Amino acid sequence: MNANLFQHISDAVSDTSKIAIETAAGRRYSYEDVILESGRIANAFAGRGVKPGDRVAVQVEKSVGALILTLACMRFGAVFLPLNTAYTLAEIEYFVGDAEPSLIVVDPAKRDGAAPLAERVGAALETMDREGAGSLGDLAAGESHAFPTAVVEEDDLAAILYTSGTTGRSKGAMLTHGNLVSNAVTLRDAWRFTSDDVLIHALPIYHTHGLFVASNVAMLADATMLFCPRFDADEVMGLMPRATTFMGVPTFYTRLLKHPGLTVDATRHMRLFVSGSAPLLAETHREFEAKTGHTILERYGMTETGMNTSNPYEGRRVAGTVGFPLAEVDLRIVDAQTDTELGTDEVGVIEVRGPNVFKGYWRMPEKTAAEIRSDGFFITGDLGKVDPEGYVHIVGRGKDLVISGGFNVYPKEVETEVDLVPGVAESAVIGLPHPDLGEGVTAVVVRAEGASLDERAILDALADKLAKFKQPKRVIFVDDLPRNTMGKVQKNVLRDENAGIYGS
Repeated sequence: MNANLFQHISDAVSDTSKIAIETAAGRRYSYEDVILESGRIANAFAGRGVKPGDRVAVQVEKSVGALILTLACMRFGAVFLPLNTAYTLAEIEYFVGDAEPSLIVVDPAKRDGAAPLAERVGAALETMDREGAGSLGDLAAGESHAFPTAVVEEDDLAAILYTSGTTGRSKGAMLTHGNLVSNAVTLRDAWRFTSDDVLIHALPIYHTHGLFVASNVAMLADATMLFCPRFDADEVMGLMPRATTFMGVPTFYTRLLKHPGLTVDATRHMRLFVSGSAPLLAETHREFEAKTGHTILERYGMTETGMNTSNPYEGRRVAGTVGFPLAEVDLRIVDAQTDTELGTDEVGVIEVRGPNVFKGYWRMPEKTAAEIRSDGFFITGDLGKVDPEGYVHIVGRGKDLVISGGFNVYPKEVETEVDLVPGVAESAVIGLPHPDLGEGVTAVVVRAEGASLDERAILDALADKLAKFKQPKRVIFVDDLPRNTMGKVQKNVLRDENAGIYGS
């Protein structure tokens, strides 16, 4: 059997005339449209010298064309490399140099800036705008829609998603066709998705949540997506009467709760609201239920594994927990010092094993061996516990990861840029509770002797260095950073001292 994700999606379609995707502007694409266009783009890949197994790096705005481009990569047998649209050219230079793609697709406005990067790795360069038009579409328009879907094994690479480390260089998580298919099928069944469902898709499609959870689950269920270019509370509420399901990050829910149209009546026909990518505050969980009558289903996953756990579709969804391990996923809590498995209600490092767990890190065999144990368990770095009822609780995150608005921000990367600002002696970057973003990226700075720089000077200096979601929301100045006896900065002390800076 062909393990190709595209093959599984096309096999799931019962009627190709059915609407697969409808844009917020009302343009409709049937499953047949999606399949035919993916064939044209796949043929365009071949015309630009792409070969099966080659990487295709993509940094474009969300559009139906961009989603079809992803499917075309899978169908072709190429390896999809999505890049956050907020990344600067300086940031994507590393990803391109490390992955060495044979094709790079960017927004037309970024073509000139990306040209030297493409030339350096010998890659072809094409464009696609927020409407899905551009030079790649022009090439595809002249191609045949007929393309034989590549036959792949479950262990063959489908995508590489870069996940930054707190130290050292970014890591490319290698996801296989087997990883993506197994996780999407598991979620489809766990969340009861069918061809009758209509999903409001307001997530980005350059990371796991919007691309490999929302899109894949909907398409493997033969469902329909209402495709929004970005999250807008008014737009989502306008689409909700036609929908049955919604997936979002906690920020989406806090903003919906402020919308006057969010009522029991407005959501009566909805069957499921899912939240992920960052912890959902118990207060948000309770407020949403009180206002709509719906209990948000929270789940837990990460780039390297897709989804690992989920609160139940049928049964009690407990605020502050991420539910139970999904089918075929083994989860254990391990003592970080002794590597021994812990018991009920004991806090330790979460480790997971299953068909969802990635193949390893691109060109980093030592890092792969350090984080995937010989028995197949992946060391997530997240701290958690399992309560007596079996619910998994995430109680903290290793490596001081900050999740702001659903996006991962790794402090070391931000600290490196802050420390380069003239007048900064040293810095520590932490996440602090934020009423809208979940956590606000916050820089704690020690000025160099005699320096007089202020918050605005640092924020301005970072504007062109980091993607907007990584930029600090506030800068706090201190005389010294708190340290333990080993000289390590005590970020927990900084978090405690400044916890209320963003209010509530």
